[in-house]
Amino acid sequence: MGKCILIGAGDLTMGELAVTEEDYVIAVDGGLSYCGLLNVEPDLIIGDFDSMSEQEKLAVEQLQQTVPEKICQLPQCKDDTDMLAAIKRGLELGYTDFRIYAATGGRFDHTLANIQCLLYLKNHGAVGYLVDGTGMVLVLQNEAVHFRKELEGTMSLFALTKEAKGVNIRGMKYPLENAVITNDFPIGISNEFLGEEAEVSVEDGELVCMIRYYEDEV
Repeated sequence: MGKCILIGAGDLTMGELAVTEEDYVIAVDGGLSYCGLLNVEPDLIIGDFDSMSEQEKLAVEQLQQTVPEKICQLPQCKDDTDMLAAIKRGLELGYTDFRIYAATGGRFDHTLANIQCLLYLKNHGAVGYLVDGTGMVLVLQNEAVHFRKELEGTMSLFALTKEAKGVNIRGMKYPLENAVITNDFPIGISNEFLGEEAEVSVEDGELVCMIRYYEDEV
């Protein structure tokens, strides 16, 4: 099975997107406007459509008449964000690998909500990444993640829980061994890749891992 690709309405920092036949593309509300720029055809458009332009709403109405199965309009008063609703749809379809684009920038609350969605995916047997042209964000939960030696840039770690215990950072400029990272002290900021394979692990807890590529990597 391919990836579930979600396109949000945040900041878009890339000009192209590779999609295979096995992938399933969901335009999340105003993210529909980016599909044309990225030259991708969404398999589903989902949202309450409050962040769409009038032209986009008209296009959705026309699609609703011709291919209603591609449209999922949500009520404005709801518990799930549009992004979480899209994630739930992807999980229902059996996808376990999620790539979420245009999900950062703009409103701070939406960015934080999308990071929480990564943890939601972890808790439901899947993995997700917030991806843009300058880096990516992922969540670690009682696990180890390895990074290829060709990666150039910086990495920052933040505790999602009060404490993340047994944190190890190896193969990077600032190593850690069996450390405790708390959510009130940003000790994990701006570590650097060294041109060798790197590893980050946490034995007990959840970490947000933010990768920022060097400019010549973009």
